Amino acid sequence: MIQIKSKLPKVETTIFSVMSRLAAEHNAINLSQGFPDFDSPPELIALVDKYLRAGNNQYAPMAGLPALREVIAEKVDYLYGSNYDPETEITVTAGGTQAIFTALAAVIQPGDEVIVFEPAYDSYAPSIRLLGGLVKPFELAPPDYKIDWTMVRKLISARTRMIIINSPQNPTGAILDEDDIQQLITITRGTDILILSDEVYEHLVYDGKAHLSMARYEELKERSFITVSFGKLFHTTGWKIGYCLAPTPLMSEFRKVHQFLVFSVNTPMQYAIAEFLKQKDYYTGLSAFFQEKRDFFRRLMKETRFELLPCAGSYFQCADIKNLTDERDTEFVKRLTTDFGVAAIPSSAFYGRGTDFRIIRFCFAKKQETLEQAVSLLTKV
Repeated sequence: MIQIKSKLPKVETTIFSVMSRLAAEHNAINLSQGFPDFDSPPELIALVDKYLRAGNNQYAPMAGLPALREVIAEKVDYLYGSNYDPETEITVTAGGTQAIFTALAAVIQPGDEVIVFEPAYDSYAPSIRLLGGLVKPFELAPPDYKIDWTMVRKLISARTRMIIINSPQNPTGAILDEDDIQQLITITRGTDILILSDEVYEHLVYDGKAHLSMARYEELKERSFITVSFGKLFHTTGWKIGYCLAPTPLMSEFRKVHQFLVFSVNTPMQYAIAEFLKQKDYYTGLSAFFQEKRDFFRRLMKETRFELLPCAGSYFQCADIKNLTDERDTEFVKRLTTDFGVAAIPSSAFYGRGTDFRIIRFCFAKKQETLEQAVSLLTKV
């Protein structure tokens, strides 16, 4: 028997895979994993077909097609009034998660500390540990998941290399406000602390509020890797295409890793996105599209015994289950899937210590009829 010493000995199959498999086994409605059950814009699909048939099927440039990087730069400038050089400050990646890992791999040295706000997207901590870094978790609590910056300051040490920000946040749907931004500026000013800003839900901010990208603030922009996903933008999570923004010195290090990790990304889809992304009305209208779904789901859920938490962004709705059960959230979501036919995600899966606030997460990026069917089942809980 060959002996292997695991580099991630405590990591098991993700809760997303577990719940999706359980949903499939029990023919349950899957509101667990974060993907839409509706298709991307047909015009975009047609463009992919066009560029496939035109023979654009070989390697793209390592950093991404120049035409796509240029339109990304135009988009960022249009939205945030921030200029990024397409040649040296934008790289197309194989999805947001690859961009996150590459940014970490580019700068994290063994022993470096990274502050992570939990509940957190599950790729952050394993990636940091794989690189020899140390995770410094800061637990946020429901219902508003507000950051206590006074306490954050106490986590910072001479070994703090990075702070990871995710707004809108997965799984809570919480967003940063101007006070958060000013606190972050103050904490990092005069330091070598870097920021990894996971902004994959940048267009999914509701109720007239604005997405406060790190790109808006020069003091933060100069120290930030910003990671973004086209999967969330175009309802194409299976395409695995995203990008990273960073000032030239940071992007230079990012590309050193990127070229040996994936080298380049799907060519015909880059061509298609470059052409389709010129339609500003599409992405500026996305928040209204998803807010309608959020509001529809929340209205339906009033007929259930679930207590809904605030949702300012993303396509996730968190719900309190204290009125429903004494079980741990992990056991409840399994029973919800097997006995009632609806799959969700336990929020404890997003905490490094498995902290259980008895909160579960639903994905409302679904067709209206899917949400109606799901809530009809949830009224029986």
